[in-house]
Amino acid sequence: MMRYSIRVPRGGTALMATAVALATVAACSSGSPSGAPSPASPSGSGGTSTSAAPTSAPPPSPTPTRTYPLSTAPRTVPAVRDHEAARGPGWKPTPTAGIVIAAGSEGLADEARLLAGELKIAYRGAVAARAGDVELALGGKGAPESYTLTTRDNGVRITGPDQAGVFYGTRTLKQSVKGSGSMPEGTVTDAPAKPQRGLNLDIARKFFTAEWIEARLREMADLKLNQFGLHFSDDQGFRIASDTHPEIVSAEHLTKAEVRRILALAETLHITVVPEIDSPGHLGAVLRAHPDLRLLNVQGVPRQGAIDISKPASAKLVDELLREYAALFPGGWFHVGADEYQALTVRSPETSYPQLATAARQKYGPQARVQDLAEGWLNDRAAVVRDTGKVAKAWNDGFFRGGVVNADKDIEVEYWTGKEIGARPPAEYLAEGRKVVNLNDEFLYYVLGQPNDFTYPTGRRIYEQWTPLVLRGTTPVPARYGPQILGGRFAVWCDLSRSQTQAQVADGIRMPLTATAQKLWDERKPALTWDQFRALAAKVR
Repeated sequence: MMRYSIRVPRGGTALMATAVALATVAACSSGSPSGAPSPASPSGSGGTSTSAAPTSAPPPSPTPTRTYPLSTAPRTVPAVRDHEAARGPGWKPTPTAGIVIAAGSEGLADEARLLAGELKIAYRGAVAARAGDVELALGGKGAPESYTLTTRDNGVRITGPDQAGVFYGTRTLKQSVKGSGSMPEGTVTDAPAKPQRGLNLDIARKFFTAEWIEARLREMADLKLNQFGLHFSDDQGFRIASDTHPEIVSAEHLTKAEVRRILALAETLHITVVPEIDSPGHLGAVLRAHPDLRLLNVQGVPRQGAIDISKPASAKLVDELLREYAALFPGGWFHVGADEYQALTVRSPETSYPQLATAARQKYGPQARVQDLAEGWLNDRAAVVRDTGKVAKAWNDGFFRGGVVNADKDIEVEYWTGKEIGARPPAEYLAEGRKVVNLNDEFLYYVLGQPNDFTYPTGRRIYEQWTPLVLRGTTPVPARYGPQILGGRFAVWCDLSRSQTQAQVADGIRMPLTATAQKLWDERKPALTWDQFRALAAKVR
């Protein structure tokens, strides 16, 4: 049967063919089978030949041929960006089907084994594909994490320039089969809009088990999310075992063996875990074991969670922790915090904290202020992280304007709020050429107990109103800044830690995280309504 195809972009429609031409092969005029010799004409010496009159006969009946309508795009979450429709039966798992790896693509064995288990078919390794198989292959051109999934001739082939892309192709296949029982005929061409897509979890204020975290990683992987931020140090707790400073570790914590298990799972799912040790604020758990490093105001009153950055011992302690955990976490980023330093929330930091003002002038000159000392602290911690081969991230309220010290340009700005003292609009960071990650507290902050006017975000609001350009409040920055916005993360913060159980948190963030994943994979207006999207998510996940 002739194969017809038409390209159908995401959200587009295609006219369905109503009839298919059936080809017939005409026999010779005598009705002889094709290739058979015609009967000889009578002839003789001096005679003439004559042709018999053609005989009327009914045309042969056409051989019945099964036909198919043009396929539609697979229904997945997030939606695929492009699908080239075709006619054919598609693919579904059968008892004889298997997962195979193309020659030279042996690095995809983990992805292949995982998919085989999910589809309940055989994993056969690096052998030639046969009818009914799914073949995974590395190769071809394309953006990082992109893939092409082709379904034809009763088989599926998933290719990509890197392992992550092929893995995301397997997620598309898995969801399509789970939702409809099959993978439609045709070709999916897919890639994410943003390189950083993820979930941020505060385990410092509320302890979450390794098993709970692993379940979230699996959920993230099926949504094609690739970054898991782990905030494990704050005023309420320090939640990972330490070899350099065991005195700071909370009773409830993850062992390093548990962390390595989490990291091993994350690696197989193409998720990078980004650790965060927040300083110079949010260090209360550390400072309970080191009270001599607490920041005291001019009256000798300590500020909650704030470390005295005028003391060399403060930098030594924090840097030892940064180096220890940089060695534990293999990913390419480390979050150094820098938000809500309490010395900068008073009317006159120089008057309230004269020791900081003196240290600032000594280090950065007579015009330096406390904010310059804090900015220098951020740069110094970023330098420690950089020396371990990682990129530093910091919260946006750790970047100040109008000082003698400026934050290093290679520190990624994690924009979460415009409510801090001296708040700077997102466009200022972007106009400076900085790279920004979106954690807009108006849409992406799930704060347990809903304190300080926070309300639990809904998936519908994210799906219908938020895009990566909406960094602060509800107003997007100009589209020209889009390339500088690296992506975003949905964030769980546990300010009132007993407000929800672990199970309630998992249930509460399910659809907001799903909507976030859709908008980070494809920031365009979705084709489905919210109700359609929610119903689809329930079916394919």
